[in-house]
Amino acid sequence: MTLPTLSKGQNIPLPNDIVRVDIVLGWTESEIEIDASALLLRADGKVGSDGDFVFYNQPESPDGSVRFLGASATEEGAQARIAIELAVVPENVHTVALAGSLGTGTFGELGKLTFRVVDGAGQSLAEYVTADAATESAFVFGEVYRRGGDWKVRAVGQGWDTGLAGLATDFGVDIDDDTAPGPTGEPVDATPINNAEPLRAIVGAVGADLSGPDLEPSAEPPAKEPVRSRGVRTAKRTVKRVKPIEFTLAEVDTWQPARLFSVFGVGAGEEQEKRATSALIATMQVVRPFARALCARMGAPAGAFEGYVEVQYERNDSKVIPDAVLKVVRGSRVWTGLLEVKTGSGKLRRDQLESYLDVARRKKYDAVISLSNDIPASPGELPIEVDRRKLAKVALRHLSWAEVAHEARMLLAHGGLDNDLHAWILGEFLRYLDHPRSGAAEFVDMGRHWVAVRDSVTAGTLRGGDPKGLAIADTWVSLSRHLALRLTAELGVTVKHILPRRHLSDPAARNAAVADRLADDGTFEAVLRIPDTVGDLVVVADVRTHKVRCRTTLDAPDEGTSGRRLSWLLRQLAEAPGDVQVEAVFSEPGNEVCEHLGKVRVEPRILTGGRAGAIVSFSLEQTFRMGNRRCGTAASFVSSVTSATDAFYGSVVQPLREWVPAAPRQPDPVPLPEDVSLDGEPGR
Repeated sequence: MTLPTLSKGQNIPLPNDIVRVDIVLGWTESEIEIDASALLLRADGKVGSDGDFVFYNQPESPDGSVRFLGASATEEGAQARIAIELAVVPENVHTVALAGSLGTGTFGELGKLTFRVVDGAGQSLAEYVTADAATESAFVFGEVYRRGGDWKVRAVGQGWDTGLAGLATDFGVDIDDDTAPGPTGEPVDATPINNAEPLRAIVGAVGADLSGPDLEPSAEPPAKEPVRSRGVRTAKRTVKRVKPIEFTLAEVDTWQPARLFSVFGVGAGEEQEKRATSALIATMQVVRPFARALCARMGAPAGAFEGYVEVQYERNDSKVIPDAVLKVVRGSRVWTGLLEVKTGSGKLRRDQLESYLDVARRKKYDAVISLSNDIPASPGELPIEVDRRKLAKVALRHLSWAEVAHEARMLLAHGGLDNDLHAWILGEFLRYLDHPRSGAAEFVDMGRHWVAVRDSVTAGTLRGGDPKGLAIADTWVSLSRHLALRLTAELGVTVKHILPRRHLSDPAARNAAVADRLADDGTFEAVLRIPDTVGDLVVVADVRTHKVRCRTTLDAPDEGTSGRRLSWLLRQLAEAPGDVQVEAVFSEPGNEVCEHLGKVRVEPRILTGGRAGAIVSFSLEQTFRMGNRRCGTAASFVSSVTSATDAFYGSVVQPLREWVPAAPRQPDPVPLPEDVSLDGEPGR
């Protein structure tokens, strides 16, 4: 199926059977955050009320028809999603404008920007790609609008220099970012305060003196300002950090604190699934930021979450029992999803998911979510195909246990929790997932065809079109994505698994390319892009030689002799292992030299002596032993690739910094004659 690509100003109709779409705004610079927003516009091109502005501080329209789902990393960079329930959009809303904004900088400083419309199964319905932005800090990518009773989508590509607040104001939104900030960073004004805002804000709102230590009223309270209606605040809330609860009274290190989620007596199969599901739902109900993060991945709104396990439904003459029913309420709208959970090596079944889709359609629920150890090779992919006709009114989404653990680690390590007890509960849930008995493995198994494919590669008999080879190729791409997720959670920055653009939307072509390479030279390759590093981290698994090679390439300084350029590198690799290979590439074509770091430290001239030209770049590579087993122990293939990636990043990539030239020097000052003062007057 050819993806409809729009040019600026072009429009196309949406299929008549589509009742819900997701708008995906994408960009390539993952270290930059674009804030997605939507405006529900009347026939005059203005919002009916401030509630018709949907963005990070107001993530849902009053009627629940438009929801901001948050942002996430992708292999191409990052994306933000907005869901539109077309059947629920009020009749007086003519257009939903989809925009993005930047807190700092301009869209002209970014690369390619994409605007995609996708259905409930993640299938793209339309795409608009642009790189025309210049000085804009807010940008309307496109719009979904009514025409003669049908819905259409149009590519817009119009920008504002005045940011999110300026864009929203032009569409009739009342912005309230001018009030003075209170002690917590929130503005304080004289409007009524709801939801238990801080005490100082409450006291200030009723006219008390905030300067005294006990907040005593002043003798002459200031005159009250006229009460005005509060507008929308676009200022972002400050992320808070909590201190984890520590247990320090153990007499020896072998003492283990009691577990909140016990692993004792956990069996396999159904019992394991029930334990993991119960632990997940209970944690989400208590730790609301964790629930919001996972619900955003499921397409649910930000709101109060509740979960119920082992709920029975009637379907024809049988009973259907999903592992959990998920409810999210925001305002008057209730979002509902059915959850199917698999742990260990359990595999999702098509007939099971389709039965849940039938129940969800009949009950007018929103989604069916599958959760297993399957890690799709790219975001939005489903690990199992279902009848697409069943997805007309119900979305099907997939989460992996690795993604669940990733969200927990991100919250614990990089902010988002403001309650010590919540941090401990989330830590205990993660502690449960990390135990082998939970069955919620992040990624441990190359699949049942691994041994056969491995042996065929070694024997030279594997061919690119072998179905088993294609299955292992898909598993390798999933492992590559797992490596990116692990590093993202550990480092707190978005690590991308880099794939060719054509492979992002064509899994069959992607798997064929990986399988062909495996058959031709016996290797897998993954490219990981980590922000603020000198170069990509490339991981190559060579099945024929049983080695894992990790490498990175960086530019050399563009001034000084080759000896000085090499010394610059060696200073940064002072703690790196001596078996790292250092390759120096010189300006003269075909003039490269390579040696182990240990030898170069002793005799640097091994790399520089007798070479024509200057060093222009370095390539660093380290080789590790590859495990051959399908899964399980440290001798497994997955474990060896994971540990090699971690070791190379920590000892080689992490210490490296790009060369920065020294600041230009001012010329030495010219001495003034003794008879002239600094102000130009004759000296005295």
